[in-house]
Amino acid sequence: MAIRIPLLVSFLVLLGASATNAEAVRFDVEVREDVLGGRSWGLAGAYERLAGRIHFEVDPQNSANRIIRDIDHAPLNAAGRVEFSADFYLLKPKDIGAGNGTVLLDVMNRGRKRVLRYFNVAPAVNDPRTEAELGDGFLMRQGFTLLYVGWQFDVPEQPGLMRAYVPVATVGGEPFEGLVRSDFVVRQPAFDHSLGDRGHIPYAVVNTDDPRNVLTVRDSAAGERTVIPRDAWQFGRLEDGRMVADTTRVYLSSGFEPGRIYEAVFVSKDPPIAGLGLAAMRDAVSQLKYSGTGALGIPAGSIERAIAFGDSQAGRYLRHYVHDGFNADEQQRKVFDGLIPHTGSNARGSFNHRFAQPSRAVDASYFYPGDQFPFSDVMQTDPVTGVEDSLLARVSPETTPYIFYTNTSTEYWRLPTALIHTTVNGTIDVPPADTSRIYFFSGTQHVPAQFPANRTDGLRVGNHNDYTWFLRSLLLKLDAWTRGGTLPPESRYPQVADGTLVELEALEFPQIPRVRPPVDVSRAYRLDYGPEFDTLGIITNEPPVGDTPFPLLVPQVDETGNEIAGIRSPELAVPLATHAGWNPFSPIASQGSYIRLAQTRTEREAAGDSRLSVEERYASREEYLGLVAGEALSLIEEGYLLGSDLPAILQNAGTHWDHVMGD
Repeated sequence: MAIRIPLLVSFLVLLGASATNAEAVRFDVEVREDVLGGRSWGLAGAYERLAGRIHFEVDPQNSANRIIRDIDHAPLNAAGRVEFSADFYLLKPKDIGAGNGTVLLDVMNRGRKRVLRYFNVAPAVNDPRTEAELGDGFLMRQGFTLLYVGWQFDVPEQPGLMRAYVPVATVGGEPFEGLVRSDFVVRQPAFDHSLGDRGHIPYAVVNTDDPRNVLTVRDSAAGERTVIPRDAWQFGRLEDGRMVADTTRVYLSSGFEPGRIYEAVFVSKDPPIAGLGLAAMRDAVSQLKYSGTGALGIPAGSIERAIAFGDSQAGRYLRHYVHDGFNADEQQRKVFDGLIPHTGSNARGSFNHRFAQPSRAVDASYFYPGDQFPFSDVMQTDPVTGVEDSLLARVSPETTPYIFYTNTSTEYWRLPTALIHTTVNGTIDVPPADTSRIYFFSGTQHVPAQFPANRTDGLRVGNHNDYTWFLRSLLLKLDAWTRGGTLPPESRYPQVADGTLVELEALEFPQIPRVRPPVDVSRAYRLDYGPEFDTLGIITNEPPVGDTPFPLLVPQVDETGNEIAGIRSPELAVPLATHAGWNPFSPIASQGSYIRLAQTRTEREAAGDSRLSVEERYASREEYLGLVAGEALSLIEEGYLLGSDLPAILQNAGTHWDHVMGD
């Protein structure tokens, strides 16, 4: 039964003398209910669901908060502190002592909950309540406390999405103005488009007649921009066949053409202090870990460790979080003991600067902050700029978390992901720090496709090779590492030295009818956002200046077209298909490709396919499944898979065989 508590009747968390600098000052609990009617999840027992809002206060003079851009321009309360708040959602054992003592924070992707999708074999929903939405209960059976904290201020106005509520920066009480850039590509002809990204809340134009407002078009990311005459476009939208003024949209009288890159640069005002979203995650977890809170039924000492998981945008967010030095709270205590920046590639993002746009991807959009040096967590020098830095340079040894960098094949094709483990010129392998591991999931796409394979945006059906089985095992290995236990499995990723990481031109892809890897790939460039960007987080060059690319290296493949290095799933090691991280539709598409093998030698020779057919590889379904089982057992022994997941892996392999062979 749900207990609904009005926000005005909140639980006040009193911060005792031992936590005088704690920043999460109040938890307003709006909803509290048993999960699945009090169903027990093994030793962890019954779970409960809580939701509401956390209220924060931070000291702008504390060194932990000086890293927040524009913190000096935030409004202060009577105590001289900066106030803000964030939505929260919590799934925890009702008896917190029955849990495993670890809080697992889901760094939400654009306000959406994701962690159950990756670990519980569950759909990605924003308010998981039913048995199907909670999946197989893996995280609950392990006793994790699952925490979600809003961190992004501009998420779309949609039910179930979680956000942070942060103040805007001002100067002497007056609004800041500055340049904002919005680029977009339409798939269908259109006359108007939002200045925001994918439904996110956009910045508004201050003065529609300002001469600094410019609209351009180009045909490729690095292509030459053509300025569209000012009398050909307006800030507005098409409504009932006519243009209506709207300071959050741009209207082109001749219409936007599909496939072309349109870019509006305009003057806006009132930039939210985006970096407070990073502080919200930091301070919520610090509160639970070091002081607890009676409002949530979490007494002090019941949460001993904290791990954060984030995918894609949220993976870049975790890389940014570490790079900027947020893993130390106001008392300089370690916040997260472990991090899994999943599919975060080499990048960071627009998470902590003036006029930030957190939703912008560094590949689906163009030239937004994110692809900046440094890329690896060991100290390097960029040979072009002479800058020396590392991802962990601003983290003390006492607050350095254990990190698992996990990426799919798609990341290596969309961005220069190899730079997380090579020198900046891409010629020499660089191992991760002793506190980190790098795991490459061979032959996978950004998010596994459904099976039977489906075609969405790409020319080929999506890649269903499922790496989530690896994530389940690796999460437990990371949790054990944070407890001071056994070291996790060794890193696995492609390397220059052994020829498994190569330039695109050296890729030895097999002869497959009507299939060729992309030659026009997404590139990352050294970009100059202006002299105040690195020091103050202020962009003055819009668009940014620069055309020197970083090298792009891709994993080498075998005679089947499947990648050689990394953690190879049993279905990749015992192939029925080629599983690629790219799709010919677009060099930046998040979808990969699935190209099944011919059933017989006669079929493949008639088609001109160089890959051995199924009948040339396996005598029977039973032999195939036996080989899959052998590969899976090896991965279990090495720590990359869980023995308890073997039955499901074999069942999926059998379904795959039946699909390919038409049984």
